[in-house]
Amino acid sequence: MTLPIDPSTIHPEHRGERHATLEMDHEEAVEHVREVFTDAGFGVPVEFSPSELLNEKVDADRNPYYVLGARNPEMADRALDASELRIGGLFPCNVIVWEDEPGVQHVYHVSIMKIARLVGMAPDDDAWADVVAETGEMVEEAWANL
Repeated sequence: MTLPIDPSTIHPEHRGERHATLEMDHEEAVEHVREVFTDAGFGVPVEFSPSELLNEKVDADRNPYYVLGARNPEMADRALDASELRIGGLFPCNVIVWEDEPGVQHVYHVSIMKIARLVGMAPDDDAWADVVAETGEMVEEAWANL
């Protein structure tokens, strides 16, 4: 299969890609990330540990890896309307925390709003640009407090 675009030409900024390293225990990092995203206006209605599931089901021997599914109801509602409901295929907005080694946690996020526009799931218009900008400001606030 050949992709219609070369993904390596898309700058991480255009995907809304963010990465941070925290020097703390894994559980402490998960709680910290949950707290800063909540303080920035996100709720976290979905969370799970793929590493626990994989370690149990297929004996994967993975280091701790945790997914926080963040969302802001107002922004989600606007995004659904502006994308003709398609953005729901990318809900929620995930923030990942994984442990490389004890005491070193990585936090990763990518903007589903920016990705939706890149892949044609959302329009490239002013209404969508406002959704991207406002969610981006919320993520920036959270990231500043990591």
